[in-house]
Amino acid sequence: MSGAIKALYIYDEYNAPILEHTYRSRLPSASSLIRLFLAHPAPRPSLIYLPEASPPVTVFSIVHSNLLFLSPSDVDTEPLLVLEFLRRVVDVLEEFVGAPLLATKLQTSYDVVAQLLTEMCDAGLVSSTEINSLQENVETPNWMNKFLSGVGLPGTSSPGLTPLNPHKAQLSSTAASAASGPAIPWRRPGVRHTSNELYVDIIETLSVTIAPSGRLLSALVSGTIAFTAKISGVPDLLLALTTPGGQRAINQKMELPVFHPCVRLARWRERPGELSFVPPDGRFILAGYEADLLPIDPNIDAPPRHMEKLFLPAFVDIKKSLGPSGKDFEVRLTLNTSFPGANSGFRPSGGGRNGSGSSTPSFLGAGSSANGSSSPTLEEVVVHVPVSKAVRNITDMRPSRGDTIYSPGDSYLEWRIPTKDAGTVSGTATLRCTVLGYQDDLDDAEAELAAGQEMLQGYYDADSYQQDPTTYAAEPGPSGKPKKARKQKSTKTKKTKKTKSKKVSTATLDPQSTITPSKLSPSETPPPQNPPFRETASRKEKLLSALMPTSASVSFSVKGWLPSGIRVDSLNIDPRKSRGLGEGVRPYKGVKYLCVSRKGVERRC
Repeated sequence: MSGAIKALYIYDEYNAPILEHTYRSRLPSASSLIRLFLAHPAPRPSLIYLPEASPPVTVFSIVHSNLLFLSPSDVDTEPLLVLEFLRRVVDVLEEFVGAPLLATKLQTSYDVVAQLLTEMCDAGLVSSTEINSLQENVETPNWMNKFLSGVGLPGTSSPGLTPLNPHKAQLSSTAASAASGPAIPWRRPGVRHTSNELYVDIIETLSVTIAPSGRLLSALVSGTIAFTAKISGVPDLLLALTTPGGQRAINQKMELPVFHPCVRLARWRERPGELSFVPPDGRFILAGYEADLLPIDPNIDAPPRHMEKLFLPAFVDIKKSLGPSGKDFEVRLTLNTSFPGANSGFRPSGGGRNGSGSSTPSFLGAGSSANGSSSPTLEEVVVHVPVSKAVRNITDMRPSRGDTIYSPGDSYLEWRIPTKDAGTVSGTATLRCTVLGYQDDLDDAEAELAAGQEMLQGYYDADSYQQDPTTYAAEPGPSGKPKKARKQKSTKTKKTKKTKSKKVSTATLDPQSTITPSKLSPSETPPPQNPPFRETASRKEKLLSALMPTSASVSFSVKGWLPSGIRVDSLNIDPRKSRGLGEGVRPYKGVKYLCVSRKGVERRC
């Protein structure tokens, strides 16, 4: 695909253009494009087609740190390519300009930003987006240049500060790069660290949907493998992953994998689960994957056998229409900290240390015990219950544990459960609440009238309608809204009834004639007698049902456990392929497993 990136526009928090960089074609200006873009109501998708532009363009957009990034294109372009390029631009600008990104930073560092955009994309083709490669090609002002420019003197271009022989300096830098290893775009040559450390973070996001019957509808996992390399030279690493089913089952657990360019794909295809790579310096995303914990075979109608084996540390259940008035509901939360396979897998080693210590607090899971094994820790347990718009207030909230947060007008009820005391985490906790609707402030007559209007606006009783459709005939009211129309009894109807009664009585007196219901015409069939107050009771039931929650979700995080069961089996350095590491150097290794579920376990009712 030639010329995928046409232009890049950056706007500040007031939607004023602060940067306009065009690669190809003649496109609408940044000031004219923003007006057409803002004409679309929020929330705006990441891809919007603007046919009223001249020429018509497709706009790709992302928002970061209150800055709007737009990339218009007048040809068919792969959307993921453009959106990923915008994400890379944000990462590179944060690395060179500093995070968080501000409009003032981009304006004061325009010379650096222009070089970065030129190096990252050449004539619309994405060329180089690696930070280490850009650091070698983009000239950034150092502290000496800033100091000299602050006092009104030129920078390193001054004859007194430039080397006497620039060719000699260039040859020496080339020789140093050749000695340190081959030219790798994602790793700078001559990297040096006083402490050699390697860390692996595997973070999985869990999303589960449970039907009202308790059946699991979906259970998806989105995983990310983050790697941090603080090691000298050019190391060649081999990371081995495993699952409870062995390395043969790694392809089933890691679906749709994506890798950093440093990963050797041929090694992964030959031996799934083994990642061979030369890491960039610092923290980066090594790989990403998805996992379906409930695979369904399309050729088999029966559900999977291992559906009940899915372990959930927290899930909820809801009971509605409780209490004498039917206005109460109860949320039951079940916690379980008996994590399967908690003590298996790779353990940190090297340096004689049991944990990461205070120097690296973000790595390695929960604290280590006396035997060196770490137990998973359940934290940040929060239950969210969506609240209907028909609810005026929620009163009498009675949680067995934790605290509830709700204010009239909020869209959800929040229930926080503490998990600091590990001995009392497992078990069940309940929350019972009473809901009040807007109809509770009216008397019986007004409530019945409001209930009737609510029924006409979309709520009806199917059984009553089939029995007597004229009950729900609507006619315009004084305010223009439809109201319930009464049955109109005409003189013709009365005559029909009298005639029918006479016919029935005459037939009854005649012993030689018999009349069955099938012989009566539809107009002569007697209307069925509805139970008294059926319509009013049905309306009240539907109004009370509209006040009840329809679902509940629980959020939590678990340190030291992954729902997919993926573990790090080993992390080794190949001394034959590595360069500049030094003999006898044993880097410290650490691993961390983290499961995060933000409103991920949802129970419908």
